[in-house]
Amino acid sequence: MKPRAPLPLSAIFGIPAGIALVTAAGLVTALLDDGLVDAVSWVALSVPVLVAARSWWRRQR
Repeated sequence: MKPRAPLPLSAIFGIPAGIALVTAAGLVTALLDDGLVDAVSWVALSVPVLVAARSWWRRQR
């Protein structure tokens, strides 16, 4: 059996770093203003919840 080639760091940390950036942007926008900016923050802060729910749903199948 051949050993696997090591994965690049972008393949390992790419999606978690993207989720962290979106979450941080959502937290910052929640502090800035009201109105449309609040809607943007709600969408950004729902991303980790949706990703976790999708992951849980896929494991159940």
